[in-house]
Amino acid sequence: MARIGIIGSAGRMGQALADAIAAAGQELAGGVDQGGDLAALAAQSDVLVDFSAPAALEGNLDAAMASGVPIVVGTTGLEERHHWLCDSAAEHIAVLQTGNTSLGVTLLAHLVREAASRLGEDWDIEISETHHRMKVDAPSGTALLLGEAAAAGRGIDLAGHSARGRDGITGARQSGEIGFASLRGGSVAGDHTVHFLGADERLSLTHLAENRTIFAKGAVRAAQWLVGQPAGRYGMGEVLGL
Repeated sequence: MARIGIIGSAGRMGQALADAIAAAGQELAGGVDQGGDLAALAAQSDVLVDFSAPAALEGNLDAAMASGVPIVVGTTGLEERHHWLCDSAAEHIAVLQTGNTSLGVTLLAHLVREAASRLGEDWDIEISETHHRMKVDAPSGTALLLGEAAAAGRGIDLAGHSARGRDGITGARQSGEIGFASLRGGSVAGDHTVHFLGADERLSLTHLAENRTIFAKGAVRAAQWLVGQPAGRYGMGEVLGL
């Protein structure tokens, strides 16, 4: 039984995590929010799960390193500096960072990478995502995760082949680019589709999230797996053995 501490416990994901921890037969070590005693939580936990905010990541990683406990980072909206912080922390503790803790999305990313590697460059790749009206970042962390999977399959750098927010007279689509489209509205937990569009045929790979409990369940499974792992940077693929 793992003692799991929640960073961002008062939010909707924090509450879903508490339920998922109980359902999995694990122990809730406690939770903290802004201004809480993070050091005390880290000291009494076997693993931390962070679904707080990008601005809090550095302090959360510092607390995990100080106590020598692994950490699952599910916070989205991370920038290059945040990934550097995860890399740095991973030299001392096990860090599992992902844009989506869903097991289904993890498998989808694997399939996207496979499809991108096997279909020729004459197949265009477009990623569409839909989320609830309150989501503040776009494209979603999951869409970017899928974009990275497609880019890895093609052996290219996503940053140099990404097309976002097309508007006006943009000209013809550039060969080899990976396009993103974001829709916002209602209470959608998260829909993602990766389109592979060839001449006279199309292939679409889709994941539909009906509620956020799937992310909580995946995060708990990741936390259980992370306990006892050596220092390093991990993703959800390792949890599923991909």
